[in-house]
Amino acid sequence: MHAHFERHVYHRHSHESYSFGVTEDGYQAFRCRGDAHTSAAGMVIAFNPDDPHDGHPADELGFTYRIVHIGPELVAGVLADIADRPVGLPLFGSPVVADPGLARTLRGLHAALLGGAPALRRDELLTAAVGAMVHRAATRRVRAVSVPGTVERARRRLEDAYLDDIGADELAAAAGCSRFALYRGFRRAYGMAPSDYQRQLRLRAARRLLARGDAIGDVAAATGFADQSHLTRWFVRCYGMTPGGFREARAN
Repeated sequence: MHAHFERHVYHRHSHESYSFGVTEDGYQAFRCRGDAHTSAAGMVIAFNPDDPHDGHPADELGFTYRIVHIGPELVAGVLADIADRPVGLPLFGSPVVADPGLARTLRGLHAALLGGAPALRRDELLTAAVGAMVHRAATRRVRAVSVPGTVERARRRLEDAYLDDIGADELAAAAGCSRFALYRGFRRAYGMAPSDYQRQLRLRAARRLLARGDAIGDVAAATGFADQSHLTRWFVRCYGMTPGGFREARAN
């Protein structure tokens, strides 16, 4: 994705993938892992998988940025190739990194992906970018995070039935705790409310269907949204682009 925003405000969301971006102009502000951050021109952004974050321009001039999403399996494969052995997934401790060389590497990868570079060149740039990100910005390997059993039961309920119209009482009963305790514990564990988590599951399902070329109206109906407009509104709020734009980008 390569975009300029002056008024757009990202709703709090996360991605299944690693997300590596470069702010090219202006300032973008966001909250991630409980803290406020600002990325200025030339700075790198690094989100781990499932890192909840929002985002908005820091001033009226807006910002321009590039971002590429790389799945954990692909990152693991690249790192295993580099090390010639299986290695653990990296964890990026800071979502903002000031490293001009790293920014140039990511810009090169993004330009190649958008510009239709030959497959071999894309693979070379991907290996270089992932290796550089891990070498210069990663702090440690991913470790399992302890989540209370009540919260984990609620998460599993949402994962198993994200299309269902689940109420707070039903979810709390599945978790085995009060509604307030569940809401507080869920936000602490996953960085968002249960309703936002459920919507995110629906949006991720919508992305998968759009990526294979399904009609937008059919995708909305299949993923729990009221209609195409409802899906489009939330898709733009969380991903900064329309479902049609996403489908076209994946097709190309």
